[in-house]
Parts: sequence; C-alpha cells; structure tokens
Amino acid sequence: MFVTFPAGDLTLEGELALPAGAIRAAVVCHPHPQFGGDMDNPVVRAVAGALKRAGYATLRFNFRGVGRSRKTYEQDRGEVEDVRAAVGCVMQHTHASSVTLAGYSFGAVMALHVGIQRPEVAGLIAVALPLVALDDFNALFCCRTAKLFIVGDRDQFCDLAGLQQQFARLAEPKMLQVIAGADHFLVGHEAAVAKGVARFASAETAAR
Repeated sequence: MFVTFPAGDLTLEGELALPAGAIRAAVVCHPHPQFGGDMDNPVVRAVAGALKRAGYATLRFNFRGVGRSRKTYEQDRGEVEDVRAAVGCVMQHTHASSVTLAGYSFGAVMALHVGIQRPEVAGLIAVALPLVALDDFNALFCCRTAKLFIVGDRDQFCDLAGLQQQFARLAEPKMLQVIAGADHFLVGHEAAVAKGVARFASAETAAR
C-alpha cells in the first residue's frame, strides 16, 4: 500500500507490504537519486519481494527529491535522515521490535551508515556496495549485527578482492554471495539476488 511519512520537515513516499501474520520488518533503500535510482528499481523490488515471501513487512521508499518525496538531494546528509525516518515508519505500522535494513548501491551505503548506529536494526543487507562511496569501513568491523553482502564478480564499483579483504575482518554473523557474470547493475540476475536474500532471511529466523 502507498504510504507517506515525515522525515524532519518534509514528507517522503513509500510502498508498504504487510503479509498476513508478519512479525518482522524490513526497509529497502534504492540506488543513487541523481542517477535514476528509485524504489521501483528491479533489484530493490527483488530484495523486497524475497523479504516479503520470508514473512517480513517491507517498506520501499523514495529518497528526498525522487518521485513525490519532497525537497532535493542533500549529498547523503539528508538521505541518512530519510533512512532513519523509514525505519520509524515501518516499525510504527508493524509494531515490530527490530528491523532489517537493506540497500542496493547508494542505498547499501545509506543502510550501513544508519544500521550500525541503531540498536533496533537486527540485520543488514548490502547489494553491490560501492566501496569508494563508503567513507569509513572501520565502523563495521565491530558490528555484530547479522550482515549479508551480495556482489557481482564483474562489479565496476565494488572491487571483489577489496570487498573480500574487508569482509574477512568483519565480526560474525556475516554472509557473502558472489554472483558470477554480474556487474554493478545486476541486470538479469535479480533472481540470484532474491535467492541470497531468502537464504539470509532464513538464517536470521533460525537465529532468533
């Protein structure tokens, strides 16, 4: 269903899916607003769909300046506030005590920035994380929230060897899925992304 929610002094729009009996919640963040990213991106939909099928209430939303979300792009500062507001929105609608925070590309950077700061975030999913856009990976090293990284072995913005090196230093629990033949845009590989997300969701369920 279509929802609107406040982020500071502006209003954002989103699509909220509430499967019957959902007791878990997730927010999915889209790619960069200045490069055509929005909540209807196929990879964003694949991630949200996998989480919904796993029993999560899911919120896809448009960052400020995209679609009917108000204002304009604010060079990450405002977008971090948007993610925080989306977390509050999905938790309010579901009364969930925790949330999984997912993102694709730019959305993955935003999800990680917020997820390591918020105690209510119980899971982190980063798809095609652009390493150069993540200012400080060090904050993740002590993060004991369950983490999933999905990357194509031909990703132009996420060096696989570099990600593997950083991944090895992360605290458990963690998962890494490498999709053979996929670049940063993951065209034609949405089903593989969804499969990885479903596996992560299953592991999260088992751990609770």
